[in-house]
Amino acid sequence: MSFSFQTIALIGKYQSADVAESVTSIARFLRERGLKVLIEQGTASFIGGTPDFPVASYEHIGAEADLAVVIGGDGSMLHSARRLIEHGVPLVGVNLGRLGFLTDISRTDACERLGEMLDGRFSEETRFMLDAEVLRAGERVFHTLALNDVVVNKGDLGRMIEFDLSIDGEFVYTQRSDGMIVSTPTGSTAYVLSANGPILHPSVGGIALVPLCPHALTARPITIPDTCRIDIDLLPHQDARVHFDGQTRFDLRSGDRVRLTRSSRALRLLHPEGYSYFAMLREKLHWSASPRHN
Repeated sequence: MSFSFQTIALIGKYQSADVAESVTSIARFLRERGLKVLIEQGTASFIGGTPDFPVASYEHIGAEADLAVVIGGDGSMLHSARRLIEHGVPLVGVNLGRLGFLTDISRTDACERLGEMLDGRFSEETRFMLDAEVLRAGERVFHTLALNDVVVNKGDLGRMIEFDLSIDGEFVYTQRSDGMIVSTPTGSTAYVLSANGPILHPSVGGIALVPLCPHALTARPITIPDTCRIDIDLLPHQDARVHFDGQTRFDLRSGDRVRLTRSSRALRLLHPEGYSYFAMLREKLHWSASPRHN
């Protein structure tokens, strides 16, 4: 299946000192295999230029690339997914971050594993995204997509906020808390995990709603079908903030509505041969790890 990959884009984490070496070595490896290599322009600028390889914008990558290799951590994958989702370019990740739930390939054997994938030894899955909009007096004032989660929180306030939650137009409850996380299965191993929410397998068609420090002992996380429409209405005399994948934010005013639905667009994610979601969880979360002896 290597014939299906002719043009490969490399996207690196700007803040990592290791990215220059990794991008350069992978680019040379891909060129030796006769492939066209594009370097994302922000990555090229960060590493001091790539005179041997053409530089491309995300729009150029979306139009020409058959595969995008993201070199960094989960944050880099989230950013790249949001920029390339409308083009349908599949992504694969080389981990330079910490946990790396979305970046399957280690830096040390990146070229070997990428070579196997170019030879057709890989699996593909899709991850759905959330379509998010902010409505103010019934008019849309903000719109974006989120792969991991949408978080409504108190922002800079030192107190809790109050909001109404409705699902498919039906009132569920009024909550007083630090906020709410609305998460896809992909995001269930991110902020939701820290907030004691459920881990959702990527194939589960569900959305997790996880309260943040609710002022009620009975407020519990809940998972709903991904076909639902979720409305979070900020009650009068409240100001708050909404975050999308921890990378984009919007300041909310009293009376604003955050509306969330499953997006019609989905991320194409490639994994190296032998990838297992449960093996990944065992490794990243140290399940069944041997006890440490000091």
